[in-house]
Amino acid sequence: MVAQFLQKLTYEEVQTIVEELVDLTDKCKILKLHESWSECAHQLMTTFLEHICNNQGKAERQEFSDCCNINNKARLKCFLLYKKDDADDSDAFQIPNPEQICEMDKENQVSVKERYIYEMSRKYPFLYGPTILTMSACYETAIQSCCQEENKTECFQMKLEPIRKYIREISWRHHHLCEIGTKFNHKVAKAVELVLLTKKQPKTNFSEIARLAVYIKNLHQTCCEGDVVACVLGRSQLMNYTCSSQSIPSSKIAPCCALPVPFQGECIINSENDDKPDLPSLPLSRFTEDRFVCKQFSDKQDDFLQEFLYEYSRRHSELAVPVILRVDTVYQNLLAKCCKLENPLECYSHGKEMFQRVIRESHERVKNDCDLHEKLGDAYFHDRLIILYTKKAPQLSAQELVMFTKNMAAAATKCCPLRDEQQFACMEDLAKLTLGALCRRHEAEPINAGVGHCCDDSYAFRKPCFDDLQVDGTYISPPLSCDQVISLKENLCKAQEEEFQTEKQKLLSNLVKQKPYATEMQFQSIIADFAHLVEKCCQAETSEMCFREEGSKLIEKCQSLLGGK
Repeated sequence: MVAQFLQKLTYEEVQTIVEELVDLTDKCKILKLHESWSECAHQLMTTFLEHICNNQGKAERQEFSDCCNINNKARLKCFLLYKKDDADDSDAFQIPNPEQICEMDKENQVSVKERYIYEMSRKYPFLYGPTILTMSACYETAIQSCCQEENKTECFQMKLEPIRKYIREISWRHHHLCEIGTKFNHKVAKAVELVLLTKKQPKTNFSEIARLAVYIKNLHQTCCEGDVVACVLGRSQLMNYTCSSQSIPSSKIAPCCALPVPFQGECIINSENDDKPDLPSLPLSRFTEDRFVCKQFSDKQDDFLQEFLYEYSRRHSELAVPVILRVDTVYQNLLAKCCKLENPLECYSHGKEMFQRVIRESHERVKNDCDLHEKLGDAYFHDRLIILYTKKAPQLSAQELVMFTKNMAAAATKCCPLRDEQQFACMEDLAKLTLGALCRRHEAEPINAGVGHCCDDSYAFRKPCFDDLQVDGTYISPPLSCDQVISLKENLCKAQEEEFQTEKQKLLSNLVKQKPYATEMQFQSIIADFAHLVEKCCQAETSEMCFREEGSKLIEKCQSLLGGK
């Protein structure tokens, strides 16, 4: 908790604050299951923030002394705004020299594990506390195992790389859930939890799912607010309840409950959805065929719509959450319109076809993307995304555009080879995360009105909105000459393949910014010439002279494209 809020403090400084706060956690430990952990943990959080504000040196170093002039909930929100999640900017915690870390492990086991917790916490300030604790146990086990091996370096790479990858992705997901909770109303956050729970436990009854969805939504909010103690206690309480139920709610969860306590939570969260039960069509058809639908919609709108979401999700566990929420949004809008009419049944009885159309259209978008990916291959597909998103959000730097579209291209590489149903769910799932990251960037520094509309208008329809977003006609690019856009320097010859690809793609993005209505063929022609020129000159005896002499032809071709700018 301390390292996630005070990211600039050293390990030793964090330890000092922890020791001053740790006494307060003792009374939280002795709470009974039916008692509220939030009250106790809230008091700890309040004390923690007061502690920072009373120590002005630490507050000033973190640049949030302004938060200390605010009281209560507003103070916490202010502190949260200063959390910097730079996980996309560089690699995670670098593993020290194997011999050195094994020596440290032998001398002081706690220090190695705690240092890892400290590094992960400051690197990923939105990663939930229970996950950090679980992964630190995995890290510790890996270290102890590898220190017994002869080839320690190879063992570290093999065992620690999966941990690094998991932390990076799950942190992305946690940050995304936090964004839903802050940007959209509590109904959207609850709907997301209800769908996820129902897909995972389709045999559990509606009232139990609805109750758990509220609990988990509130738990997410606590975790997102950085209240790690409450987050850990709340997760622990939820796991105890899940694994001590007389009948564990899913056959896929049962093996997780047999694991040691630190590993149960992550196992349950990552477990597969339970097998789809054999369900009758009647409970779902009543939402479009019953003549009393409008009365139920009018009397208990929230409960009625939640029940629809539950019944639809348990029959369509193969669909991604955003797609199910699109169906839900269409149904809500349909009832809002139909229930004002003289014959509402005639109107909302077409719901089933409308739901199918939403799924079909979403599926076609994904299929088109995957067909294009197959046709173009990884590299050219990424180039196509750079062109499209530079037109949609030209205010972003070329570096940012390359990184955002890199994640989108990676999603296609991962999902498109899967079979049809899995491909659809996988692409939708990863799209919500990449677009969520783009929207967080917009929240921090507004990009343009089109991006803002897609981010803010509807969580369910965020992907279709971005797919349909066209060239931002309001953008006027700073006038750049081609020798400013094209960087022909000797250091290109020392660049690794990935670095060189990034340079090519940044050039592509900068060309699109200057001339958004030029054809893709024109852009690719210059990029191909640039790549050929670099290859030729890097093999020349004096590459600098080659770049100077040969580069003038490329600059001339570029000037022709930009219209003599």
